Amino acid sequence: MAHFYLQESLRAVDSRPGQVVTVDGAEARHAVTVSRVRPGDRLRLGNGAGLLLAGTVLSAESSELTLRVDDATETPAATPRIRLVQALAKGDRDELAIQAATELGVDGVIPWTAARSISKWEGPKIAKGHDRWSSIVREASKQSIRAWLPDVAPLVNTRQLAVLATSTRMLLLDPTAAGRLTEVGVPTDDRDILLVVGPEGGISPAELLLLEQSGASQVRLGDTVLRTSTAGPAALAILNATLGRW
Repeated sequence: MAHFYLQESLRAVDSRPGQVVTVDGAEARHAVTVSRVRPGDRLRLGNGAGLLLAGTVLSAESSELTLRVDDATETPAATPRIRLVQALAKGDRDELAIQAATELGVDGVIPWTAARSISKWEGPKIAKGHDRWSSIVREASKQSIRAWLPDVAPLVNTRQLAVLATSTRMLLLDPTAAGRLTEVGVPTDDRDILLVVGPEGGISPAELLLLEQSGASQVRLGDTVLRTSTAGPAALAILNATLGRW
């Protein structure tokens, strides 16, 4: 049962066995015209907010398909949440980072215009970039059959990121840091954990100073320097093990 689709309008009332639910819009078109879903096929539906349904397709049209619910599960939101602050990067490296992080279970992503970011979202590009990241996160969530759809926050600059550091557990990934991420203990509170990944040139000294003064901590992954596209997913994998998610 590899097919998985998102229908954000699903609610707990739709999860009773025997209930008939409807999938419409782009998800129905993709299911019927691309994946060739037909009556009798089994597939999964999710609402991106913890609810997963499994059932049998009753009807399949390009504008709508219906599903009889066979079983359902509800997954509570993770605590603490892990969010990836990904600096804008050239090419598709920032997009590769959020795609992999979504597949690995990140709870949210925050686009960051860092001092050394070559790529910029300005003017109309801000909305376009946010929509692009949201689409990537959505598709990666479907591929990995996730119960929760990560949120994509608005673009932040370094000053705004410093404000977030005052109320979260912010970890700055920097290859020159003295402490290792593997030495970070299990949190004793429910504050969000923010993994901050710089662009190709890394986080600037001025940014490191400002963020540390606001409460962030520097950590490194090892003795090598990872690309901006791989640092975040690698750090997320370590935290998944530390927090017992894996």
